Amino acid sequence: MKPLVLASGNPGKLRELAALLAPLQLQLIAQGDLGIESVPETGNTFLANAVLKARHAAARSGLAALADDSGLEVDALGGRPGVWSARFAGEGASDEQNLALLIERVPAGSALAHVCAIAYVDPGQALERVFEGRCEGTMASEARGSGGFGYDPVFVPTGGDGRTMAQLDAGEKDALSHRGAALRALAAWLAERGSP
Repeated sequence: MKPLVLASGNPGKLRELAALLAPLQLQLIAQGDLGIESVPETGNTFLANAVLKARHAAARSGLAALADDSGLEVDALGGRPGVWSARFAGEGASDEQNLALLIERVPAGSALAHVCAIAYVDPGQALERVFEGRCEGTMASEARGSGGFGYDPVFVPTGGDGRTMAQLDAGEKDALSHRGAALRALAAWLAERGSP
């Protein structure tokens, strides 16, 4: 098992990424388990933040690192919360607080998009790659489901059967999600290379 540092402290992301990368025989290690602090997300795009976080974790650990930055873009809010999705209700806001604010401000049926950028940085090979994924959907009339995290309880993916992301099982969610799309591209690239 080759170690790969995940530049995130989000347990939901760690679970999703570990499951999707398991076939590649990678040992995904949360940066916090190595004593690496989070770096401030100062980028104006998902891609910029993902690269920033992956470079930070790679530099501190000396290992290959993976980071994603993802969030929700809402047409009715002019594309917000975007890169501020985790802080939509303010610094330190919980998933529940962010979700409550979204429900308060966005009417049912509004167009939504989950967007994800994943950055892979290997300091030993001076290698950087980025992968992106997007999932279109609409705002549910109420929060439904207990799976997933973040905005999943109100996100009804286009092309699905009307269930929210939080009502899907892990395999169904991975097949539709923004993170799943970006990770499949990453996994295909890693498999081509033969190793991380």
